[in-house]
Amino acid sequence: MEQFLQVERNGGVVVVRMNSPDTRNALSDPAQMQEFVDLCAQLRRDQSARVMVLTGNGKAFCAGGNIKDMQNRDGIFGGSPYQLRDTYRNGIQQIPLALYELDIPIIAAVNGPAIGAGLDLACMCDIRYASSKALFAESFVKLGIVPGDGGAWLLPRIIGIPKASLMAFTGDTIDAAQALEWGLVEKVCAPEDLESEVLALAERIAANPGHALRLCKRLLREGQHMRLDSLLELSAAYQSLAHHTADHQEAVNAFVEKRKPDYKDQ
Repeated sequence: MEQFLQVERNGGVVVVRMNSPDTRNALSDPAQMQEFVDLCAQLRRDQSARVMVLTGNGKAFCAGGNIKDMQNRDGIFGGSPYQLRDTYRNGIQQIPLALYELDIPIIAAVNGPAIGAGLDLACMCDIRYASSKALFAESFVKLGIVPGDGGAWLLPRIIGIPKASLMAFTGDTIDAAQALEWGLVEKVCAPEDLESEVLALAERIAANPGHALRLCKRLLREGQHMRLDSLLELSAAYQSLAHHTADHQEAVNAFVEKRKPDYKDQ
């Protein structure tokens, strides 16, 4: 079977494209989900990777689950309630655990509709840029189901409980302009400019030392469920590590000498 994720590498920037345009990049196969998990494990070990960009091939970012499989109780939607529970836990729920906890920053380039699990997938990323043609919906309730992949945790942390409740309780679709107003996306681009805008942002991020990016992202993640005093303790520990890296010394020297730094991921 053809790989679902196409991976391209340009220096420290890793571009990942979901490649099933015929299904609007629906997440319907356990093999697709395992590709996300395996890629994140690979990137965690790769100290030269600094930023990941996630987008979709074709007209959609990700259309969520396969509705025909739901109708037929087939594929990942088949089996007893107990079997379905394990299918979720061992399948699609592994994606938020892998993506959200990936140490390097992730930028979603939302090139088209991000519906249901597709919206939640975008919410697993750190920053979202959208095409003006993008659409967003937390649409599970319209199918008589609930967000099964972490959306009820992710979406309120981005746009707040009232707006997340509005999206989750109605299942209604919002456009890119509304998503920008609500803070769901950081920028809306012309469709032909989306990729270049996202790659330019990725390059700006990747120009920084990799160890600092990883530690900074970890602090942002941990800070969501820690007390201030606990986070300060963790920050002090991370900072002491950062101060003793060769890249920190290179950054300081380059700043003082007014030149471009040359980082070695050390």
